[in-house]
Amino acid sequence: MAAALTTEVGTGQLSEGVDASRIAPKDARELTRQFLARLATLEEGTAEYQYARNTLIEMNISLVRYAAARFRSRGPQEMEDIVQVGVIGLIKAIDRFEVSREVEFTSFSIPYIVGEIKRFFRDTSWAVHVPRRLQEARVQLAQATEELSSRLGRTPTVAELSQLMSLSEEEVIEARLASNGYTSSSLDAAISTSEDGESVLADFIGNEDNALALVEDFHSLAPLIADLDERDRLILHMRFVEERTQAEIGKRLNISQMHVSRLLSRLLERLRTGLLTVE
Repeated sequence: MAAALTTEVGTGQLSEGVDASRIAPKDARELTRQFLARLATLEEGTAEYQYARNTLIEMNISLVRYAAARFRSRGPQEMEDIVQVGVIGLIKAIDRFEVSREVEFTSFSIPYIVGEIKRFFRDTSWAVHVPRRLQEARVQLAQATEELSSRLGRTPTVAELSQLMSLSEEEVIEARLASNGYTSSSLDAAISTSEDGESVLADFIGNEDNALALVEDFHSLAPLIADLDERDRLILHMRFVEERTQAEIGKRLNISQMHVSRLLSRLLERLRTGLLTVE
């Protein structure tokens, strides 16, 4: 079949009805050489150049699928998505290939394809966004930890990892923390416990405590309340700590409920103004 197809390359076209993506790998290698040589003579941007380039891409899709197959178990991404990323690497290889170097295109393009796929996983497999330098440090950390653990027979210290990785101890610690962002667990993940038998991860995550937002207000109120006279502080204590009614407070102080209401309003307004002034 290759002989029949090569007779058409001189014209810059495959035989009519031939699907470039279905050409056998053996034939594709020979035709790839010829189309690459043809591409080198064409002016970029012309219809002939675009046809030759597109044909090279289609003929080498099987090469991309071969390279992508090794990443099948790396993550939840669909294989077709991985192949599409690999095609980007193939296109880069086609655009940068030099016929004069007499290098086999397969050997030249595989690193481009694999590199593009690895970059894809590096950028999309993290559960949370982590800076590129920390993603790369995580890989370096894993390799250094494995090497030192094998050599020392124990888990290496931060100082030992720092020396091997040529990074500061702070950067090693930061890389360790960044590793936690690579994967995530579902809140519905089952967890076995000795007491309840089985629970889910969400059971162990605390709820938001809205009262925490009041801590700053309480801290700011303390000096304002300290400036009040003894009776005003007593009124606030009975109303908001002992939770007594205005009638009960009035009975305790021998004043009317209406008077207690006016005193509370005056106190609260004073404290509110003081808080706004502090802020």
